[in-house]
Amino acid sequence: MLKYIIKDMRGAMCYLPYGLAAGVFFALLFTLIRKWQVKRNKPPISVCAMSAFMMYVVIILCITFLSRESGTRIGVDLDLFSTWGINDRNKAFVIENVLLFIPYGIVCAWAFPALRRFIPCALIGLATSVAVECMQLYTGRGYFQVDDILTNLLGSIIGYLLFCIFRRKSR
Repeated sequence: MLKYIIKDMRGAMCYLPYGLAAGVFFALLFTLIRKWQVKRNKPPISVCAMSAFMMYVVIILCITFLSRESGTRIGVDLDLFSTWGINDRNKAFVIENVLLFIPYGIVCAWAFPALRRFIPCALIGLATSVAVECMQLYTGRGYFQVDDILTNLLGSIIGYLLFCIFRRKSR
């Protein structure tokens, strides 16, 4: 199972340049927005946090959409825990879904002060996962699976908890 996870993570690294390019673009954009906010005496956004958030959103979209051809995966799986027990490949997919959303939980809480509480951060993780699953179903680039939604939510929650730990230690 670990060999599948490592192989898939290596494959996902090809999308890192897209995320980095998006991060640079948004860093420039958010720098301009921050200057405008300072001129108007409004609370400035965190350029670094917002850029990291946008960078990671681009990476998630690349991994979940660009890694597959349109129309290759069509279907809905509403059976809870249906993917875990089939084989090592599917178990790897489950773990990868959790791992994919851990950074998302971190950057959401970092970029948006309103998401620094458990329920709002978990809800945004859930909403993002449902949106990705719906878009995959619509485009035929992935199955709509309840398991994916739950594992992505779990990843967001783990990321949020890690953010809380890092934040407490840095104070």
